[in-house]
Parts: sequence; C-alpha cells; structure tokens
Amino acid sequence: MKNLVVGILAHVDAGKTTLCESLLYVSGKIAKLGRVDKQNAYLDTELLEKERGITIFSKQAVFSMNDKKITLLDTPGHVDFSAEMERTLQVLDYAILVISAADGVQEHTKTLWKLLDFYQIPRFLFINKMDQQGADKDKIMKILQSQLEERCVDFSFQDSSFYEEISLCDEALMEEFLLTNLIQQDKIQAAILQQKIYPCYFGSALKIQGVEEFIQGFSDYTFPQTYPQKFGAKIFKITRDEQG
Repeated sequence: MKNLVVGILAHVDAGKTTLCESLLYVSGKIAKLGRVDKQNAYLDTELLEKERGITIFSKQAVFSMNDKKITLLDTPGHVDFSAEMERTLQVLDYAILVISAADGVQEHTKTLWKLLDFYQIPRFLFINKMDQQGADKDKIMKILQSQLEERCVDFSFQDSSFYEEISLCDEALMEEFLLTNLIQQDKIQAAILQQKIYPCYFGSALKIQGVEEFIQGFSDYTFPQTYPQKFGAKIFKITRDEQG
C-alpha cells in the first residue's frame, strides 16, 4: 500500500467538509453519509463546530483509494482560523482545493493558492455545487485560468482535445503529443507533481456527483511519497483525548 498525506482546503462554505464526507463514504470508510447542517459530519466532532456549521480544528481520517492509503486532513476554511489550516501545509504531499461553482474564486481562495505555491504543494481542484442553477463549466474554467493559473486543465473528459490542452502546459509534453498524439500517464503524473498542471474536476459533493470520477482521477495521477530508511517525522499538531 502506497501512502499519501492529502490536505483539503477551501474558502468557507465551498463545501469542503461535505466533500470530505463524500470521499469517506464512496471509499467505504464510513457507512452513512453525514451532513454539516445535521451536525453529524464525521470530521466535525467539536460541539462548537457543530453549532456553527464550520470547521475550526484540523482533523484527519485514513482511507484507502485503490492501491493508495490516504491520510486526509480537513482544514478550517474560515479566515479567522487560517493559522490552524497553515500548520497542516508542511506535511502535505498533495492538496485538494475546493471551489464553489456559485461563488467562484474568492479572495481567500487566492490566498490559499499563494500559500500552496509558497509550500510547493501540487494540487487538484474540485469545483463543487455544479448542481446549482447557472453553474457553467466553461465559464468557471476561464475564471480559474485567469484568476489562479492558466495551466488549470479540465480532467473530466479525456479525449484528443484533453491531451492537446495538457501539451500546452510544458514543452516536453508538447513534443510527446506532436509525435504520438497522446501523453503517457506517468508524464502527466510528473507534470502535476512539478506543478506544471493543475487538474480540475467538477461535481456536487452533497449529491455525490463527480466524486467517484474525482477519486479515480486522483488515484491515477498522484505519485506516492518516498521516504528514507532512517526514521523521521514531522509533527504539525498535538491534541489531547478526553482522559488528557
């Protein structure tokens, strides 16, 4: 089993914890889908979080995704608790940035993007709430490419135009595409790891739409972390249980 530590980040109310819930449910980690508004989300365990309907403390869950063991860190989205979120960044292999289709790229979204750049963390984007009226994928892609990074690429349909768009992100990928009209999966994995490509997926976490496709894509296009033989660890948080 290959190990990955993955953080999930978002502006408040983008549906980050709901996506966590859907990922855990689809992967079989939890048997029943909880909801933030019903105060039974798996990762929002503190009374204050349940009352306010927001994540305040970073939490972790472990689940399997095909041949990978994922340690998922759910982080606060509210700007008042940014320090709690930023502490997790030093231990992440990848990040999932959740963006609301209704709200688009907000100022805190841009701040999160800059932090991920600073810590050099490769990232996947999940554009949530696509079930809401007026959600337009093409319009959202243009916003992402203009306000975050032009190398954001729609990974939801992988046809010839998909490979062509990927090839525009890197010269080596362009050469391979011109020669073969395809790009090998390991080359795409490497480009994502090197932050030359930012895969975008679309769906509704609440209705579990697009979540299975996202899980499959995340599994296909991530590299497991390699570790030295000598023991080492990074500690980002210490908590106490009820017994202290």
